[in-house]
Amino acid sequence: MQTELPNIVTLAAERFRGAAWTGHLPLLENVFFSLVIVLVLSIIAYAASRSRALVPASRLQNAVELIVEGVDDFICGVLGRNGRRFLPFIGTLFIYILCMNLSGLIPLMKSSTTSWSTTLALAICVFTYVQYAAVKELGLLGYIDHLLGRPRGIIAFSVFIPVLMLFMHIITELIRPISLSLRLRSNIWGDDTLLAVLSSFGIKGVPLLVFSSFIVIVAAVVQAVVFCLLTTIYFSLVLTHEEKIE
Repeated sequence: MQTELPNIVTLAAERFRGAAWTGHLPLLENVFFSLVIVLVLSIIAYAASRSRALVPASRLQNAVELIVEGVDDFICGVLGRNGRRFLPFIGTLFIYILCMNLSGLIPLMKSSTTSWSTTLALAICVFTYVQYAAVKELGLLGYIDHLLGRPRGIIAFSVFIPVLMLFMHIITELIRPISLSLRLRSNIWGDDTLLAVLSSFGIKGVPLLVFSSFIVIVAAVVQAVVFCLLTTIYFSLVLTHEEKIE
């Protein structure tokens, strides 16, 4: 029973089996489909911004602006108005992850987010940017103070509690990219595996396949939203209270 739908890379590897270069195809499969999504999104972004107007003159510009406004409202709803500076990063993450999640429904394509290497790379980008934003916002000493649990008064003189808080914060920060990446990868891999198994049933499995496809689309959107919501929350945790309520 197949657990993965055929795609253009696996078909090429099968067609040219025995050739020296086909041995590298499995390693490059997820990178290839990730770059395809990058290329498609770049073309759409260029086409939408090529002739920008205050009043959208094309449906494409109108659609892109609608998506951007929705993501902006979502981020600023959590981080406040100053959260807009994180819009390019989180917004790009959302659109990129969503398109990769849905690409598995396109014939001969594959969802790159079924690979942990892809989702872990995205989670590491989030982890790195959050640490950078924390140091920039709080300063190095302020961030260390944050990791120590902001000890004040008598607590600051008790070595045990600040050290315990530091240990817990470090473990939490290191676990976040792992949990963030595994959550996305596992859900998308499970959805794609379900479609592959149902497709192996032939004609009898078509009704279930169609129904499951709608469920997979919903799950793809939800997982992209969850990934970006958690990312937004991570930024919120390192911003000062005054910064968030402005």
